[in-house]
This record gives sequence, structure tokens and C-alpha cells, in this order.
Amino acid sequence: MPTDSNTSVRPWARIAIAVILATIPLAAEERDAGRVILDIATPRAPPEWALLERELLDVSARACEEFYERYFDERGFLLCVERWGGDDGPDDAIENCRGWPILHALGASDRVLELYKKAWEGHLRQYTLAKTREVPFARDGMYYKEFPVMMDWLHNGEGLSVFNVQGLSDPDDRLFRQRVERFAGFYLGNDPHAPNYDPKHRIIRSLFNGSRGPLLRKATALDWAGDRIEVEGRFHLLHGERNYAEMLAHFKDYNDIVGDHPSNLSATTLSLNAYLLTGDKKYRRWILEYVDAWVERTKRNDGIIPSNIGLDGTIGGATDGKWYGGVYGWGFSVTVPQDGSIAHRTTVGLGVIGFLNAHFLTGDAKYLDVWGEMIDRVNENGKLIDGERHYPHKYGDEGWYAWSKSRWNQGARDIWYASMSPKDRERVATDPWVRFLVGENPEYPVRSLHGALEHVRRSVAGLRADRTTPDTRLADEPMSFNPASTAALVELMLGGVDPGNQGHILRSRLRYFDPERRRAGLPPGVASLVTKLDATRAKVTLVNVDQIESRIVVVQAGAYAEHRLRSITHAGETRRADGSSFEVRLAPGSGAEIDIEIDPFTGHPTMAFPWSTMAFPWSTMAFPWSRPR
Repeated sequence: MPTDSNTSVRPWARIAIAVILATIPLAAEERDAGRVILDIATPRAPPEWALLERELLDVSARACEEFYERYFDERGFLLCVERWGGDDGPDDAIENCRGWPILHALGASDRVLELYKKAWEGHLRQYTLAKTREVPFARDGMYYKEFPVMMDWLHNGEGLSVFNVQGLSDPDDRLFRQRVERFAGFYLGNDPHAPNYDPKHRIIRSLFNGSRGPLLRKATALDWAGDRIEVEGRFHLLHGERNYAEMLAHFKDYNDIVGDHPSNLSATTLSLNAYLLTGDKKYRRWILEYVDAWVERTKRNDGIIPSNIGLDGTIGGATDGKWYGGVYGWGFSVTVPQDGSIAHRTTVGLGVIGFLNAHFLTGDAKYLDVWGEMIDRVNENGKLIDGERHYPHKYGDEGWYAWSKSRWNQGARDIWYASMSPKDRERVATDPWVRFLVGENPEYPVRSLHGALEHVRRSVAGLRADRTTPDTRLADEPMSFNPASTAALVELMLGGVDPGNQGHILRSRLRYFDPERRRAGLPPGVASLVTKLDATRAKVTLVNVDQIESRIVVVQAGAYAEHRLRSITHAGETRRADGSSFEVRLAPGSGAEIDIEIDPFTGHPTMAFPWSTMAFPWSTMAFPWSRPR
């Protein structure tokens, strides 16, 4: 068997050794080698925020179990009427578990991850078996190769919002790894059944794309609405349609889908996950190639990202030269069938996902600047209406329109978080969490945690009162009862931005691991609060609310070790640091503030746990997940 060209150790042997060693608990002296270790023994009465955090993690896990028992069967199938479409479809089925992998990665019960994975596997089988009668491209199954046959990335992103963060808790899951590479391959040209990407023009060829490739004709209302269905007296449609005729009317003008659209940039998360798992640079190259093409188009279009790129690579090439054209484009406004009002719908804001992914890989501020400058450029077109400043949110044949007192700000919070620059913070200066981080909103942690606990209570009360049955329930109806509430936990515990339901990865300054239980998340009884953030520093308070047991926490710089440590300050002592993680030992009932200095976006990003990235003395090559950028 041939060996790797960079090492005398055979590839299968390196993998076997890594798997074996990953299962062996490290002795204290092995854990200590080369790692900064902080011993914290200062007694501290558990603060209110710490008790609320632990309660929220525990009660959320119990509530998720009750939700699963109510809405899923023993196979992991969602108990509903399966449908294809933009109203209700496969993406909504698994979105019912949104937030569950994040809960586990924060430290919630292993049961949450177990149930999520059962639901994920079940929904893959359920929607592979589910077939349309009338929608042509889903007649052999709504999923093909365990992925949507073809749909837009507003919906694809929603369905993948849980899968994209599964690797935070179990990156070595065999099926997860296979799927990550397969899904990314649909956009790299690896699959002849999915010619989504044109490398010559650097475009994804249609708004509708997936495992069966792009849809290269005008879409119909049927393609979007799905097969005809009885509505009145049976189902509650979240868009408000009262019958199937209104469902078709909702999508009547959703026709111009040929060519590329900014929302397709969400597909870059698939390749980012593949890169984080394998270290294979082909995934990184494709992301940068595709995002760079959009950067160039935005600059050529006076700083505004166009919403259609034709099959020939020209701006507006599939929409009569209109840069603002196409479904979900800058000029996409439609009539609401129920009341005749005009609805302004666009998904160009999803494009920020690709820009963020490119910045994550490179640390290059150009990806943030081009988006931030676009926000400013849109708002420069504001005007006075009745003596008050209004800002446009749409652009059509007559110029800017859809005026609002609120600025156009899509992606502004994400851009600020990635850059931490004062100019980007100005756009989100009134955000409650941002105000807390600059010392202006001290009540925010307790208030937001109380709100999250209230969400859990309301959700469980709602599902207990729900009188729908599987044959009168669509896939999106249980979503309002999903008890997982993770936004406050991610902000407060990790100093991060919750991935939400659009296809983001987790973006956080810190992440935690439990070396005793060999899993992601804080150990039982430990709480954390990030109180300060700037471009290179974070202050975090760690508290062990357990008054009897000591705990050990591994603290990592970045959700995926994308940052490198520079120094760690505790109790007035500053220690130089290297690598991406350090260890904190908390005595019973102890707590302390730690000041962490980093070099942002200079690490080797990976999904691997900290104890899995060690290189071995007999090998000159680090493992794939620790390869350089």
C-alpha cells in the first residue's frame, strides 16, 4: 500500500492511531503538556446569570424530548402530511429541530443530540420516499442523494441550518462526513447529475439548484406551490392562503429564476464545512473563486450587489439587462392574493453568508468592506418624507422605492461581529447585546435569559394545547412550538452570533469542551459570560455553580479554532499563550474573570476537538484537519 508522500506513516495507520488515542482519557500530565492551565479556587456565590444559564440548558433539553415525543415517530419521521414547495416542504420538516445541535454544543444533555440525529436520519428517508404527482422534478422523490432535488437557498438554507452545525458536537460521525463532502460536491462539479456550477463564468446557474442540478427554464407557480391540496377546514397555512388557488396565486410571478442570485452564496457553507472536516484546499479554493466573482460584480455595479447574473456571466443577463431583476431580486414586489396588497420580497441579504465565509477563511477585510459599503450606499439614497428621513429597501424600473424610517441594514450585525471595527459598530449601535458589550446595558444577560426561559415555557404550553393530528398538520406547523432558544446563550456564553435558520456556521469568539466526558460544551454546573469583545480581546467569567464537585474546562479561541491565542490574564498575572486552546480547573463553587488576547483568523480552522489535533512525533505531517490554510 502506498504511503503519503509527506510521511512514512501509512494513511490508514495514522487514522487508526488517531481514532484509538481519541478514545483514551488523557492523564493529567499529558493534558498539561504544552498547554496553559489556570487553576481557579476563589470562592464565588453563583451569580443570577450563571444559575439561569444552567437552568436554561437543562430545561431546554427536557422540553426538546417532549417536543420529539409529540411530533416524531420511532423512525424519526415527522408526523405530518409531506409536501413539496415554498409554502411547506422538506426544509420545514427538519427545521423543527433548529437549535438542537447548538444546545448540545453548549453543554446540554447528550439526549438532545441523539434525538436531533434520529430526526435528521428520519427526515432524509421520509422525504426521499415522498414524491410529487404534478411537480415534474420531484416525482422520483423530494430528496435525491439525501439532498433537495432543486430549490432556492432561502429554503435550502433553512433545511440545512441544523446539519451545518452538527459537526460542532460529532465531527467524526461517519455519515455526517460522507454527506458533507457529497453535498459540497454538488457545487464543485463532482457529480454529473448536479451541474450547478459553471467554472468558466463562476456562477451557479439558477436560483433553483440542488442534487439534480439547476432548473434552466422559467419556474411556474406549481413548481413553487407544490401539488394541489385540500386547505380550507383542514390545514393552517403560515402564508395566510385560504385555498390552493391562493397558494398558486402567491407564486404566480415567481418565474425568473435562470441565472445566478446572491442567495446562492449560502451554498458556500457546504464547502466550508467540508474544508473544516478534511482540510482539502479544493473546498477553500472554490469558496474564494465564487465569492471573489461576486465581489467583482458588486464593484462593477456601483457598489450594489446585482440580483441576477445571466448564464453568459453578465450582470442582468437573464433579466433583460436589469441588475435588479429576477425572483427575490432588488425589484421583486408581488401582489398578496388574500387582500391585494403589495409585498416586497428579496433574499439578496443572504449573500452576506458567502462574504463572511470568505473572510473566515482569509481574514481579509475586503469581504466585509464591500458589504458594509453597500449598506451605506443604499442608505445614501434616503430622502425626506413628511419631514422625516426615509430609506429605500428596493430598486426597480423607476429607481429606489419601498421607503422606510429604518435603514437598510441586512448583514450589518454580522459584518460588525466579524470586523469589530468602530465604523461597522455604528450601524448596530442600538443593538441590546452590542450595548452590553460596551458597558451600556448591564441588565442584558439576566433579562435575555429570562426571555429565553419564557420561550421554553410558552413553547411547551403550546405543544400541549395543540389539537392537530398528523393528517391535519403540515411540516411547518410544529415550528412555533420548538423549545430550543439559543440566541441568548450563544451571545452570552460564547461571545458569538447564533447561526439562525439561514445557513450560517457558528461564529463565536470562544467555545468550550469537557475533557472528562470527551465531548463539546461546558461541563455540568459550569456557566460562562463574555462581557467584553474587541478585535483582539475577550473577557469571560467562568463560574462553577456546583458547590461539591470540581470541573475542568477546555477553552478554545473561535468556534473552529480559527483564532490563535496570544496571552491569557487572570488575577493580575499575564501568561503568554500559543495554539488555540487552554485549560481551566475550577474548584467547587469557584469563579473568576479571564482576559484573553488573540490573533484573529490566524489559526487552522477545524471541527476537530482540541485533543484530536495533536501531531505525532513519528510523522512530519499533521493530520488533515490541522493542515495550514
